[in-house]
Amino acid sequence: MIAKTALIIRRPVEEVFRAFVDPEVTTRFWFTKSSGPLEPGATVRWEWEMFGVGTTVTVKDVVPNERILVEWNPDDPSTVEWTFTPHERGTHVRIVEDDIKGDTSDAIAAHALDSVQGFTFVLAAVKALLEHGVVLRVVADHG
Repeated sequence: MIAKTALIIRRPVEEVFRAFVDPEVTTRFWFTKSSGPLEPGATVRWEWEMFGVGTTVTVKDVVPNERILVEWNPDDPSTVEWTFTPHERGTHVRIVEDDIKGDTSDAIAAHALDSVQGFTFVLAAVKALLEHGVVLRVVADHG
């Protein structure tokens, strides 16, 4: 199954792309800790300290200002792709999680819905940060 979401962020592609590869920026709107930047071939650890959880992310591909492809959750791997497209109003960001698996169709659907919700929160949070300098904490405060 596939989960996908997208949003226009009214900032240049370079700035939006950097927000997702540079943990100095990403930790302001998504996870709280990262072992390093997203670079081709890198394996990094992301943590959400407020929830006591984390995951390992293997970077499969990075095309600067265009695309990021990672595999995450090594115990139940799936791939996540971010694409960054210039738009007349800024940058169109699309996030797609593919290879979502589960023991039952209900479990697969629940995972996909959770991913769509989570990535939509992430896009809203990065939009607020980059466009207005506001840290929404929407990821930390969802529930």
